[in-house]
This record gives sequence, C-alpha cells and structure tokens, in this order.
Amino acid sequence: MFSIHKKKENGFEKVILKDNHSNTYATILPACGAILHDFVVNNNGAAFNIIQSYTSGDDFKKHVESKGFLGCKLSPFVCRLNEATYRFEGKKYAIEKFRIGKNALHGVLYDRKFLVTDETAGKSRALVTMKYEYRAEDPGYPFNYDCVVTWHLEEGNRLTVTTECINRDDGVIPMQDGWHPYFDLGDAADELQLEFQSLEMVEFDEKLIPTQKLIKYSGFTSLKKIGNILLDNCFSLNMEARGPLCVLRNPEKKIELEIHPGKSYSYLQVYIPRHRKSIAIENISSPPDAFNNGIGLTILDPRKSVLFTTTYKINHLK
Repeated sequence: MFSIHKKKENGFEKVILKDNHSNTYATILPACGAILHDFVVNNNGAAFNIIQSYTSGDDFKKHVESKGFLGCKLSPFVCRLNEATYRFEGKKYAIEKFRIGKNALHGVLYDRKFLVTDETAGKSRALVTMKYEYRAEDPGYPFNYDCVVTWHLEEGNRLTVTTECINRDDGVIPMQDGWHPYFDLGDAADELQLEFQSLEMVEFDEKLIPTQKLIKYSGFTSLKKIGNILLDNCFSLNMEARGPLCVLRNPEKKIELEIHPGKSYSYLQVYIPRHRKSIAIENISSPPDAFNNGIGLTILDPRKSVLFTTTYKINHLK
C-alpha cells in the first residue's frame, strides 16, 4: 500500500508520498515551486536520500538563486536566455525576473507557490497534483498559462513527474520546460559513473549561449567514471535508444539512478557545481536560448496544452 502524509517542518509544508512496503518516499514542496525535496530509499538498512535541497523554508526564500536553483522547475524557458531578450510575433520582450550578468536564467516559476489540487493513494501508487496559474506577471513574458505538476510514486522505487502547460491566452505563446535536480549519491561527483545516450553536444559560445551547431560527442555513451571533468553542457538525446537514457551510479555505495525521459524532454543539460558534491542532470524540452534560436521551441495555440514527463528510478546493486 501507498500513503500520503502532510507535514510542516523547518518552514516547509511537505507532501510525502510513501511506499509503505519498501519505505521508499518522496517529499514534494508545493509552496517552493513544486520541487522534489527528498527521494529516499532504504540502502543497506539506512535511509538514503539522493536529492540535494534546502535546509529550511527560509533557506529557499533567501538562497534559491545563489544555491544554483536546486531542484527548480524551469518554465516557460530553460537555462540561459541571451541578454534576457527575445522577439516573438514581431515584438521584442525583456525578462526581468532574474539575471546573471545580462542573461536571464531558468524561467519565472522557480519560486512560485503551487496549490495542491489532487491527492491519491492506493495499492500501486501515490500521487499529488498541484497548479500555478501564471498571469502575465513578468513584463518579458506577458502571456497567460497554467502549469500543472503531478508527482507520482510507484513500486520499484519509481518516481514520475509530469508537467502540463495550458495556454490560457488569446494568442499563441512560446514554451519550454524542464527541471533542475541535483543528485547526491553519497560521494563526490568525481567518484561516480555516468552514462547518457547522446552522440551530439550543443555548441556553446563563451557566454554559454548555443551557436546553433551540434558537435559530435560520445564521452558518456557507456558508464564511465566522471573524474575531474568540468561539465556545464547541453546534449541532444537519442530518444530511440532502449532502456534508461541516463544512468548515474555509485559503485562503492552500490546504488544507481536511472532517468527515463519522455520524448518531450529530448535534451539533457549536465552541470557539476564547483563544490562537486553533487551533479545536476536536467531534463529539458529544448536547448538554452530557444526563445531566440527556435531549436525545439514549442509554440502553443490558445487553449491547447502540452505534456512533459520524466521518470527517476533508484536501483540497488549487488
């Protein structure tokens, strides 16, 4: 059986999805951008959380940007937007939300309070659905849409997140989507093994803005120790590959994470922060700066919706 619990702790309002048989659970924070706060399994008799997150609600409010957007929802654009500007339908717009230098970063919903609309628990899964109604709040994105996020936990340590974006505007709107989780498998990123199914890397310029070229890349097409490599790059995924499209493994702790993105998330952004205690593996629907370069950009018609889905699965190794 599965269950759902609500808990107020450290300034957070937590929704906890739990598999009562295995004691696996996932903690969601609706008021903190609908993020995943914990994904915990029993590993060798101890609780093991693979998610790096915030220590308190106050920590989130004060440091969500400075701590690297841990776990954040990326919407309606992902990663960097060149000089925070773009043109759409003949008009020029400038995002005001958050900038590093001249570039806007990671959308406008990452710190918004989502409202829970549904909770269900039964024999095979537990799920929570929450919604944020965005109504032209940033002058650089003067459109209207609903962002509906559903997290559901299933047997076998499987956690799926689905985002539905619904155009509530009278005209078409540009749309990207993604997530920014940081994974901690118990050791520094250098000691972990990584694999993802891609033969192409998006070329970046010195400002980490795509040049619209793809470069051949096969560095992690099979499991390989990360070592001291620097990563802050975007890769196109081979959506026809079998099995998980990304694997992160700690052979010492005998635990691994599989990532199974749906076809709506056809790119992967991988970032290792300077402290190298974790690694961000970001499912994104299109590359950075897609509002300008148009690569993979969704143009959503009025009253229409689009779905973005990915699944995380934790395995115990022998």
